[in-house]
Amino acid sequence: MPAEIARDDYVISTDRGRLDVALIHETLSRSYWSPGIPRGVIERAIAISLCFGIYQGSDQVGFARVVTDKSTFA
Repeated sequence: MPAEIARDDYVISTDRGRLDVALIHETLSRSYWSPGIPRGVIERAIAISLCFGIYQGSDQVGFARVVTDKSTFA
């Protein structure tokens, strides 16, 4: 079950369905730590991780991904 928390104009959500994967891919593929990363790799990473999207209104303004077993490790 996705979780959300709101503060001021921002919402942090764990709902993967809200993530703008195109925006995440565009940003990461131009970063110095993952230049040219294929979109498929990002999609797989999102599918198996705990992800947080940060939204201001309907715009995604942030993204974080936690590698975890969802029990004892993160």
